[in-house]
Amino acid sequence: MGVSTPRTMSALCKLELSQFRNIEHSNLELAPFLNLIHGENGSGKTSLLEAIHVLATGKSFRSSLVDPLIREGATEAVIFAENTEHASFGLKKPRNQKHQLKLSGTAQTNWDEVARAIPTQILDSSSFQLLEGGPKARRRFLDWGVFHVEPLFVESWRRSRKALANRNRLLKTQPLDESQLEPWNQELASSAEKMHISRKSYMENLIPVFQDVHGQLSGQSLTNLAIEYRRGWDGDKGLAEALTANLAQDVKYGSSQLGPHRADIEMRVGKRKAIELLSRGQQKLLVCALKIAQGKLLSQAIGRQCLYLVDDLPAELDRENRERVLTQLLNLKTQLFVTCVDLSALDFIHLEGPELATFHVERGIIRD
Repeated sequence: MGVSTPRTMSALCKLELSQFRNIEHSNLELAPFLNLIHGENGSGKTSLLEAIHVLATGKSFRSSLVDPLIREGATEAVIFAENTEHASFGLKKPRNQKHQLKLSGTAQTNWDEVARAIPTQILDSSSFQLLEGGPKARRRFLDWGVFHVEPLFVESWRRSRKALANRNRLLKTQPLDESQLEPWNQELASSAEKMHISRKSYMENLIPVFQDVHGQLSGQSLTNLAIEYRRGWDGDKGLAEALTANLAQDVKYGSSQLGPHRADIEMRVGKRKAIELLSRGQQKLLVCALKIAQGKLLSQAIGRQCLYLVDDLPAELDRENRERVLTQLLNLKTQLFVTCVDLSALDFIHLEGPELATFHVERGIIRD
């Protein structure tokens, strides 16, 4: 498989880990294009990807718990990286204490700036929850994209979260004072409308990119494959009106049943849900197409490349589809981190020199 040299882009060039999972210490010089990480299951190769994801987003893609990321017997874990734009990123997580995050030496109160500097996508077995799982996974996918192309989206998202928390607290009080509820109805409705506009615009731009990528991956165009964004409340009403009309249900459940936190993406083939009609292999290609399309749209929208963490694709796809997916990822000309047990599973990749770095992981020790 021939791959052209990537254009100039921001990529991580150095990664240093200390006391992270089973990795005691590692200092890696990274390739700007493709980094292959191989080793037996349980060796620590996924932990390397996880460390990058935690640094870039503040979250693990494997667990909601943070303290287990710290190596057993250690008091803190440290992740440090530098990119080709001479920015540095540092995260220190002491056990049972608050993290310390820095961007080029400046302390950060949240992950906004770091996340924008290192836009990171994960493609692993859990990615297929986009089809198999509930709406939460699809909202997370959607909001990742909107966050990176619409700078003001996160402000509306935070306002909606605050309004929702206060509204839900009031819904649980007895007797309910509706006059106290009204200001939070208005605040939630205002922020939700802004979120909806951003989400709707993003999906309108993503769908044609997805259709193109999916056609190339699957080798066919599913003309009856439809993706529909649902905002989380009745389309004929504003949210403030819908909240008032639905108050009895909200009181019954003690939480808001309508709003941007109920948004979803529905994928159908004809009149049936995609997951009901597509084979397991077709479902996986659809999810891969969605993830790749997000990277392409990010590049088109803001001129920044998305970093991809690809964990054990040989275990998820047969050889033909694996080659198609990785070809699409390579053609993005972005930085890739790809793990596998056996490098022979990726022998169709023909790269050498500074474009490629290969690392072998064994019992938490990483060697190039």
